[in-house]
Amino acid sequence: MTKEVRVRYAPSPTGFLHIGGARTALFNYLYAKHHNGKFIVRIEDTDIERNVEGGEASQLDNLKWLGIEYDESIDIGGPYAPYRQMERLDIYKEHAEKLLEQGAAYKCFCSSEKLEASREEQKARGVAAPTYDGTCRHLSTEEVAAKEAAGEPYTIRMRVPANVTYDFEDLVRGQVTFESKDIGDWVIVKANGIPTYNYAVVLDDHFMEISHVFRGEEHLSNTPKQMMIFDAFGWEYPRFGHMTLIINENRKKLSKRDESIIQFVTQYKDLGYLPEAMFNFFALLGWSPEGEEEIFSKEEFIKIFDEKRLSKSPSMFDKQKLTWMNNQYIKKLSLEEVVALSLPHLQKAGLLPEELTAEQHAWATDLIGLYHDQMSFGSEIVELSSLFFKDHIEYDEEAKAVLAGEQVPEVMAAFKTQLEELEEFTPDAVKAAIKAVQKTTGHKGKNLFMPIRVVTTGETHGPELPNAICLIGKEKAIDRVGKFAQ
Repeated sequence: MTKEVRVRYAPSPTGFLHIGGARTALFNYLYAKHHNGKFIVRIEDTDIERNVEGGEASQLDNLKWLGIEYDESIDIGGPYAPYRQMERLDIYKEHAEKLLEQGAAYKCFCSSEKLEASREEQKARGVAAPTYDGTCRHLSTEEVAAKEAAGEPYTIRMRVPANVTYDFEDLVRGQVTFESKDIGDWVIVKANGIPTYNYAVVLDDHFMEISHVFRGEEHLSNTPKQMMIFDAFGWEYPRFGHMTLIINENRKKLSKRDESIIQFVTQYKDLGYLPEAMFNFFALLGWSPEGEEEIFSKEEFIKIFDEKRLSKSPSMFDKQKLTWMNNQYIKKLSLEEVVALSLPHLQKAGLLPEELTAEQHAWATDLIGLYHDQMSFGSEIVELSSLFFKDHIEYDEEAKAVLAGEQVPEVMAAFKTQLEELEEFTPDAVKAAIKAVQKTTGHKGKNLFMPIRVVTTGETHGPELPNAICLIGKEKAIDRVGKFAQ
């Protein structure tokens, strides 16, 4: 490529980093790094009424957590600063004046009531997509001056050219075409002087020398409006690529109101998902590598990323695949790393104190180690290990069926005796005690192990039995066996 690749992710701080935004940022990042280019994050904060506290920080902090490092932004600066739109208002104002001077735009004095009435009238006539009726398009210079002198508020509208075809080669979808006759004169500057998205984004992309724009499918219909602005100033378009929708498991478009899927990156972080796993999962959400392999490092993704393999079909957010993938990454962690990931969740749940003694920390480490390979995310340890924190065990139907065996009373009585006689309470000692019960009673296999597991843990399945009983503790284990034998 002769021109330096410069791409951008331009979130609005009207909310926190969403999985859709994270995917957009990731694909831009991978494209830039694959081509030794630059990845820019700029903040589109002109929707001041909807901006939320913490929205800007959520975007940047969670991108960093995911490992999506940017080269220029509001916090690290760069040669094209400022990177926050509300700090670029002078640029938008200056160029709006140029558009007015050349007749590419005009001032519109129509009230919101008049505009609404026009929309309703068009709908009544069966117009599916109402557009501006052009009332102010032909006002004379004198009429405009008179309205301004009277203090009438106005917006600035783009004068949409007649009979123009806007077509471009989309990097994902191929050839895309729009006709100007389907687009009404649209507002580029609101009455409060703040630019609209489709106007400001073009000036930012031009002056920041953005070469490629990868964004969601919902922006496809914005493209012809943006092309008008590029044309009005005689500027070169960036290359556009529109990524497909993310859908849920019912193949419905993912909505922020869809409660079947956790939708914000910070929620995954709080649940104890790993950033490397999330990076890997998002990279496969609408893009596929060659071959069957699905686990890649960030460096490998950068090397193999090819925009030609971006999907043209909707991308399903597969929750099971995400938990499977996160489990693959957790398995590769050291026990120390898994403890660091999981322990805070046991403390937050009130199962362990905030300040642990050395003995308590060692116990917690052994506990978490039981579930190292099984765990799909950090907070899952709370549910997985619940048996170790119960004072009273409720047996489910499967457990009751095990305990109905005629050999169970004999097995449990013998096991209670063996536990009480143990001087050392270690996994090896517990294992030896179980073997002694087998020798004493003659029962073995499931008839031996299942009753012991159910009575001591309350579960029919679980971690290595001697290790589990050891972590339950001698006193609690004897108590549980004793209560069953009563």
